[in-house]
Amino acid sequence: MYSLDFVHNEIKTIIWKGRGIIVKKKGIQLLLVTVLVVICALNIPKYNQVSSSAYDNLIRFHVMANSDSPNDQQLKLKVRNRVISFLNTEHIRAENIEEARENITANLNEIKNVALAEIGSNKSDYNIQVVFGQHIFPTRRYGDVVLPAGEYESLRVIIGEGKGKNWWCVMFPPLCFIDVKHGLIDEETRRELKKILSEEEYKKLYDATQDEIPIQLRSKIWDWVMASREEISRVALMY
Repeated sequence: MYSLDFVHNEIKTIIWKGRGIIVKKKGIQLLLVTVLVVICALNIPKYNQVSSSAYDNLIRFHVMANSDSPNDQQLKLKVRNRVISFLNTEHIRAENIEEARENITANLNEIKNVALAEIGSNKSDYNIQVVFGQHIFPTRRYGDVVLPAGEYESLRVIIGEGKGKNWWCVMFPPLCFIDVKHGLIDEETRRELKKILSEEEYKKLYDATQDEIPIQLRSKIWDWVMASREEISRVALMY
């Protein structure tokens, strides 16, 4: 595959050689946009292949604050603690991913009520939404574990407008209930992860370097496109 710098220079050469051809302005602008889309599509697959590799046997827990105000952020943590306490009861505990899904689905209303109770005890009237399904997450480090970007099954608790900084953890296997502040994941949890993940997935989970490479590739492509936009628009206006 050609380097981005090589392709960039080739496009500029083609553009300048085309100055002697009479082409309508809209036509060449459309051509340039098409070329950019094709180039990005050719260079991004490596990123998509990695980032879209979500873990089917993981369920994440996601709490979204109403806003970034100190009060809303503090309320988010209180709701988190209250809901986690409920999740750590016999109602939600599960031996496998199927049982975890069933328990979560059966207790969605109860989870909402638990969150609303905490909201009420803090003299707030925010609405609560509780959603269980597939959601997109960016790359995140959890203790000494790195979860690649991608689509994950997750239980999402949205407070009010849900526009503030969020908090998340892995609720199955139950990583929410261990000390991750200092990156502490015990051997029992490691063994559990090895059971539910493939060898390749487990290796990626603990290898931040592998996950950062495709992110840097995407960033480089995006930076190049943005840097080229003004120059391409200026040249197109000459036709």
